[in-house]
Amino acid sequence: MRIFPERYGFFPYMFLVYVSLPAFSIAVESGLKLVIGYCLLLLFLLTYRQLYCSEGKKAFTYWLAVQMLIILVMSLFYSPNNLFMGFFPANFIGWYKKSRSFYLALAAFAVMQTVPLVLGILNQGFTDLVYFLPFFVIMLMSPFGIRSMNKRQELEKQLSQANEQIKNLVKREERMRIARDLHDTLGHTLTLITLKSQLVEKLVAKQPDRARAEAKEIEKTSRTALKQVRELVSDMRAVTVAEELVKVQSILEAAGIEYQFNGDSGLDEVPYLSQNILSLCIKEGVTNVVKHSKGKNCTIHISRDPGEVVLLIKDDGVGLDERKKDGNGLKGMAERLALIEGKLDAYSNKGTELIITIPVVVKQKKEEAALL
Repeated sequence: MRIFPERYGFFPYMFLVYVSLPAFSIAVESGLKLVIGYCLLLLFLLTYRQLYCSEGKKAFTYWLAVQMLIILVMSLFYSPNNLFMGFFPANFIGWYKKSRSFYLALAAFAVMQTVPLVLGILNQGFTDLVYFLPFFVIMLMSPFGIRSMNKRQELEKQLSQANEQIKNLVKREERMRIARDLHDTLGHTLTLITLKSQLVEKLVAKQPDRARAEAKEIEKTSRTALKQVRELVSDMRAVTVAEELVKVQSILEAAGIEYQFNGDSGLDEVPYLSQNILSLCIKEGVTNVVKHSKGKNCTIHISRDPGEVVLLIKDDGVGLDERKKDGNGLKGMAERLALIEGKLDAYSNKGTELIITIPVVVKQKKEEAALL
């Protein structure tokens, strides 16, 4: 059995250091008060553990109430300095998702902190406890920050789940599309080949000339079917630049980076192979922007000059480390571009600037079409 759930990591253990402060204040007591003090401290540790492990709102609220009650008792009957233990429940109050539960817990926490503080000031004087007032304000404000952080994490989790669901739906739709294409394009063709084959079998002995003609038709039909299969496979493999730009836009928006695109993403005259390699380079470049640039803006620009396409990926981050210029996927991008006689230039000027240039030759398109 784990003391704290594994998903919280080492964080819960760090706060246990602060339990040593009330332990020292209890140590100066004697007799029954000493025993009760340490029992309260052990119960406090139990509430701390249970708040991390509780499942359900009722159990969580119960242990939080017990924890605040222990702090109230220890602040009233032991030392006003035990009010600093309020940082523990302040953290857990921020875990409430519903506003009503959050503000009710915060109000109870404020009363729990205020009563011992006011009584301490009346008994010891204002000057002796004035040092606690800034911490009192921080304790009351910290649940808002923790609640905001938890909301952000929840939204990021929901966004991640939504993106995963979208990917699954896209895969499912792609499988259905492939099934439809196979049925529509090949079903009729293969049925025709089967019928003609049966006809040739019947005619081969009685009408050999017609049988040879039908066999030629079968050969022609089978070549057509082979071409259809190759076109279908090619369409499955190719990722166009326009499709990749849609993906990187959602990636940049999820990372909080402003995205701007200039130019035309159609690139109809660019062969599938070149578009596929360009898409991989865009994906790698944007990944570097998100992971390494620390920038706030990313611009992608595509321009078409006579005989070539120029792609620019620019950010306003920390720039390119010259010592790692061959890293961050740049070497792999250059190797991919070399396959289509393209080139990659990387510059560091108030951020990182990648310039990708690929040639577009009509001959290349014809050769690629012939292969398909």
